[in-house]
Amino acid sequence: MSAKGIYSALSGAMAQSQRLETISNNLANASTTGFKKDTQTFSEYVTANEKMPDSITVPRITASVESFYDMQGGDRAYTDSAGTYSDFSQGALKNTEGNLDFALEGKGFFEVLTPDGVKLTRGGALKVDSESHLVTADGFLVLKGGSGADPAQRAIQVSGKNLTVGFGGEIFDGENSVGKLSVVDVENRDALQKVGNSMYSLKPNYAATTKPAEEFKVHQGFLEMSNVNIVDEMTNMIQASRTFEANRNAIKAFDQMDEKLVNVVPKTT
Repeated sequence: MSAKGIYSALSGAMAQSQRLETISNNLANASTTGFKKDTQTFSEYVTANEKMPDSITVPRITASVESFYDMQGGDRAYTDSAGTYSDFSQGALKNTEGNLDFALEGKGFFEVLTPDGVKLTRGGALKVDSESHLVTADGFLVLKGGSGADPAQRAIQVSGKNLTVGFGGEIFDGENSVGKLSVVDVENRDALQKVGNSMYSLKPNYAATTKPAEEFKVHQGFLEMSNVNIVDEMTNMIQASRTFEANRNAIKAFDQMDEKLVNVVPKTT
């Protein structure tokens, strides 16, 4: 019995350890522009669910649940990680008055070109590089709408002095129109994976594509802050820490039970 219990306690401790890592990452990025918080989810895995009806036998002794099966009481029930999911809810918009700061309100992501291909981001702290291209803080090209085999052809070239962007992403360099910011969306958000620097790519095993976003506004002079609620995350961290400690104490108790059983010396007559 203690062997089965220690599996449950150990898996519970490991689950809370993963949850603490996720919460810590959320807190570390609470001030990161465009960051979306993550949530760790778990499910209960029970080996009894794998038993087939033909594995049932009629016990000849006083019955317990285990005695109906051929597993000889070897059932396991433990916590199984179901994955990490990003919360894409809107973050607060902060007024920076910066001419090259842009925040998205609503659905969608900016398209940027990195050495690993086109990525998506909600981070809108932009700048103009030495070649007059509109780029991210990390120097990646921000793309405008359009099509073509080479995404670099969709780079945005501006002077940076009299740049204005409309709610729909229309870009004007002074009085000259230079295109429209490429703001795209993905129907199945589960197809997105984080790749660092508040950027996303499409998972290779998902049949998903991007499409022009519809329900959005671009706000010039604003930045979208992360959607991490520090108070909520601190509360979650306390709960996860207490649960981890409870599972650790359970593991210790089961270990002590096993030690006592091993050390039992049968009486001799």
